[in-house]
Amino acid sequence: MSRAEQPSRRTVLTAAVAAAVAGGTAPAAAAAQRPAAEADGPGGPPARPIDYHAWTTYSEWRLGTSQGVRAVAGPRPGLVIGAPAGRSDYTDPHTGTTATWEYAVWTSPVHRLTVPATEAVASWNAHTPEGTWLQVELQGTYSDGTDTPWYVMGRWAAGDQDIKRTSVDGQTDGKSTVWTDTFAIGDASTGLRLASYRLRLTLYRRPGTRLTPTVWRLGAMGSDIPDRFTVPASTPGLAQELVVPRYSQEIHKGQYPEYDNGGEAWCSPTSSQMIVEYWGGRLTPEQLSWVDPAYADPQVDNAARFTYDYQYEGCGNWPFNAAYAATFEGLQGVVTRLASLTDLETLIAAGIPAITSQSFLKTELTGAGYGTSGHLMTVIGFTADGDVIANDPASPGDDAVRRVYLRREFENIWLRTKRYNASGKVVSGTGGICYLYFPAHPSPRRRKALEAVGVR
Repeated sequence: MSRAEQPSRRTVLTAAVAAAVAGGTAPAAAAAQRPAAEADGPGGPPARPIDYHAWTTYSEWRLGTSQGVRAVAGPRPGLVIGAPAGRSDYTDPHTGTTATWEYAVWTSPVHRLTVPATEAVASWNAHTPEGTWLQVELQGTYSDGTDTPWYVMGRWAAGDQDIKRTSVDGQTDGKSTVWTDTFAIGDASTGLRLASYRLRLTLYRRPGTRLTPTVWRLGAMGSDIPDRFTVPASTPGLAQELVVPRYSQEIHKGQYPEYDNGGEAWCSPTSSQMIVEYWGGRLTPEQLSWVDPAYADPQVDNAARFTYDYQYEGCGNWPFNAAYAATFEGLQGVVTRLASLTDLETLIAAGIPAITSQSFLKTELTGAGYGTSGHLMTVIGFTADGDVIANDPASPGDDAVRRVYLRREFENIWLRTKRYNASGKVVSGTGGICYLYFPAHPSPRRRKALEAVGVR
């Protein structure tokens, strides 16, 4: 459903799992690969295999190393260009245009992961007025003491008039690789992990102007989800449904080939737009004036255009979707993983819907009517029986978007890391990936729910 979920961007299968598949014991072998971070402590529950960390406050911004960047206080502290550190040329690979830009750089302190990670995804929230853009990089230290290169995790602008927002292919050092938006250890079975990281933010503007991007949030999620074909069943704990707008991706099929042609390719921006509007985000007629007036739900076309990754040639870049949500006043967005449906229940109880990523065969999700190598949908609640209520954009029309999926089936297709595809081949699962969009100033109740799932 979304190119962003194709197996090519997920971690390569380890030799141990491949051997287990050949012997017909893949599920047992995968379950046996339980990392130390997931082991039960004395008399305590398993450690959470996910570490999301972000820099958001004035004091946190001041802890980083700055070259021409200035921290600003206020209701929403952030980073801006103060006095540029220099100028550099950038040739846009998607237009061939070379331009000179002033730049300033902020480098975060080192963050030591509470769970040494096999994967990491950065995300950010920023305002980039016309004539500005930004780049986010990650550099880490492995558990063997060696360092990664500086990896580009995204070159981004809210608009598309200055540069074409893009991921960067071909980044690897033989131990790890960046697949579109995801840093991944090449062979997790060796025990190698990412032990710590720092992020580098470069802000760009047209020379000789006072323009500046403003960055309010910069962070990354590191995780070490155990290889598993099935996950433990959770106990229902909530019956509640949020009123979230319903949009179908399928009514856009064939629209705007330059943004991946609508239809099944637009599950991510369609889901993003639903939650943006749940929080009150609206687009003006002027902002939508570029969309063919014959098209219904033009805001979905807009979301597709402004989440589109020109390298990936799709709208499913995870941090680009979170960054798009945060372009709406008063909203912020992060990419993280959740550990269970109980985490989702905690969020729903506080009024926070979530966008989940899953892959499954048609027979694995009753009522869906399709199978997919990767698809995003919006979880909006739970029935009295604990089943999942989702706004599924893979529906023939807006009136068919609300679905109820069996709890046990949904939690397994969303949280597992390994599955069998239609050809019987072992491929990767998404391991609980999730986008969370929420107010810039959440209520105490919502803040508590976010902290409970590892987001602050």
